[in-house]
Amino acid sequence: MKLLSTLIILGTAIASADPSPSYESLKQEMRQAIARGNAWLKTQQKPGGNWDDEGVPAFTALALTAATRDPNFDRKAAFPEHVEKGYTWLLAQQKEDGGIYNRGLSVYNTANSVTALVSAGREGYEGAIVKARKHLIDNQWDIDKKKETDNVNDGGVGYGSHNDHTDMSNTWMAIEALALSKKVIEDGKHGDQPDLDWDAAVTFLSRQQNLEETNDQGWASNDPKNKGGFIYGPNESKAGEDKLPNGRTALRSYGSMSYAGLLSFIYAKVSATDPRVVAVKEWLGKNYTTAENPGMGDQGLYYYYQTMSKALSVANISRLKLENGQEVDWRKELGEKLLATQRGDGSWINENGRWMESNPVLVTAYTVLSLEQVYDSIPEK
Repeated sequence: MKLLSTLIILGTAIASADPSPSYESLKQEMRQAIARGNAWLKTQQKPGGNWDDEGVPAFTALALTAATRDPNFDRKAAFPEHVEKGYTWLLAQQKEDGGIYNRGLSVYNTANSVTALVSAGREGYEGAIVKARKHLIDNQWDIDKKKETDNVNDGGVGYGSHNDHTDMSNTWMAIEALALSKKVIEDGKHGDQPDLDWDAAVTFLSRQQNLEETNDQGWASNDPKNKGGFIYGPNESKAGEDKLPNGRTALRSYGSMSYAGLLSFIYAKVSATDPRVVAVKEWLGKNYTTAENPGMGDQGLYYYYQTMSKALSVANISRLKLENGQEVDWRKELGEKLLATQRGDGSWINENGRWMESNPVLVTAYTVLSLEQVYDSIPEK
């Protein structure tokens, strides 16, 4: 089926190296943890078919993506009743403008919903995906002079209002959803379809990176602590600022957004040899850890795990090069970290509740998706 072919992107290209002897055991443990996590999520579904707050369809979309990416899930068979019910509810939330949302945050909700619909692999969902794609594209910013990236927000995407702001979080989610769903429109079956202004998107991404050579914003810095990493959005870092010895002020790079930046560059087809891609990989290697979200501590930790697993697997990185020249088996370390934090009932939660991570439905979906990403990216024997 056409949609199923896009799942190779979700699962990522498989590296050519032979698997570590420990991978088979790790894969079995992850497979069981994924099943337990999805079983717990099933118990949290509301009678109407949604998960958690019906005003935020992204919760339902994340739970459905977790369910359908489970290595135990058979996409060729009839969907289990709760999965079918969830998709029925999700599709019913689509608005005339193509967005899938209820209480604002239209880009965040629509992007996650498109990813869920693609993950289902059903041709019958194509019409909804096409409409939702247009909604995401329509929310790319181009203000002041049209077709010119003369505003710092140009090329980026925000929560869904051109009167608010753009940011890396909504931008990478929209970029991912558009990349994963591209197969739906490629054969022309749905007529001519709009596309993102990818050049403008790359300019926006570059303007969120601490790299003076390619970022024309005055805050960009090549100081050793920040060079190559990413911030949250135009002139804003959730990690704060650094006063530099030369008197300048740098916006601090941090983990989750730096992985989001790498992932976005890959989907935007920026070359692996491009200095921006090289620089962000170097920053990620210097700041590699599974203990925290670098620069943010335990804030947004499980969101960080999700961007980390996606970026490194889509980049086809088997071992990440660290600052000392050594290489780390990030799959093994991240997989073991997530296995160790699963609770007895199969769920996960972050004790730090910033960005809704005190919500076990959200955090469990994030973590199951991270484990599935790691699982899918492990090389076959």
